[in-house]
Amino acid sequence: MTTELLQPFKLNNSIALQNRILMAPLTRCMADDNLVPTQAMVDYYARRADAGLIISEATIIRPDAQGYPNTPGLFTSEQIQGWRKVTDAVHANGGKIFAQLWHVGRVAHPHFFDGEVLAPSAIGVQGSVPRMRELTYQTPKAATLEDIKGLVADYAKAAENAVEAGFDGVEIHGANGYLIDQFLHFAANERTDQYGQTPENMARFALEVVDGVIAAIGADKTALRLSPGAYFNMSEDERDQGVFDYLLAQLNTRKLAYLHGGIFDDSMRFASLGNKTTSEYLREHFSGTLVGVGGYDYESATTAINDNKFDLIAIGRPFIANPDYVSKIANNEQLVAYDESMLAELI
Repeated sequence: MTTELLQPFKLNNSIALQNRILMAPLTRCMADDNLVPTQAMVDYYARRADAGLIISEATIIRPDAQGYPNTPGLFTSEQIQGWRKVTDAVHANGGKIFAQLWHVGRVAHPHFFDGEVLAPSAIGVQGSVPRMRELTYQTPKAATLEDIKGLVADYAKAAENAVEAGFDGVEIHGANGYLIDQFLHFAANERTDQYGQTPENMARFALEVVDGVIAAIGADKTALRLSPGAYFNMSEDERDQGVFDYLLAQLNTRKLAYLHGGIFDDSMRFASLGNKTTSEYLREHFSGTLVGVGGYDYESATTAINDNKFDLIAIGRPFIANPDYVSKIANNEQLVAYDESMLAELI
């Protein structure tokens, strides 16, 4: 039997999607100076409600989570109210939307907040803040046990805030070299306490965040994004696979809404994952619903899903160029090609 991407898909008993095409999280830096979603963002998301599920741009859980200008938050009443306008517009157009919860860890910058940069270990990265290249990254402070407890609580609170803002659920951003991912890789985590050195310890923070969010809003509304192969601000380490083997075995007992792979799945293989792609490795170790992403188009995603590589596909750049992406696919219309100049405006 051939699976058609435009057919409905049931995530679980409480969430059904109108198709298998997800809009990938796309950071656009278009919130106002108080990190409140703008009317332009309301219009932007509403136009894309034909997706089976929209995953919001990464949204910071608290002030020290910020590493890019004008990225939206979910920790003030004004931000919650701003997002409510977005979710109401998406729902009015028949769509569903999850909030992606974000803390950037060691690539945060105190230009955006009053305080220290937190990470698993005091290991900095080279480079500067996107869109604000005059700001270079700083060596972070290794989070204390009290800091970690507070972070877990703030992820859970952000999930509660997301539901209050009308989101259908949340995707915890545990990928791409940001805070949770930093705990999961030896290149960023040199801790010697209960959050370091062994797979069980290094996976502890990710699982505490997942469990905190599940306790706050339910497993049916909780998803997670992971990138087991290190490539963003991190080097690969053959020991990392043991961490992810353990983490995924634990996640299999949590009944998540879905697990979302990192980017470049169609072209990147990782020596630290036995020369597998992200989705090949995740499919082997995770028994729940899996989302693939990274360079797929409609035809290649259909083939991949029919080959059981993953269950849902997240589409990114084509959704920037084509707000009516799903409609165009359904009607066999030509897609507008993505161009980087499109990032300068919300269409």
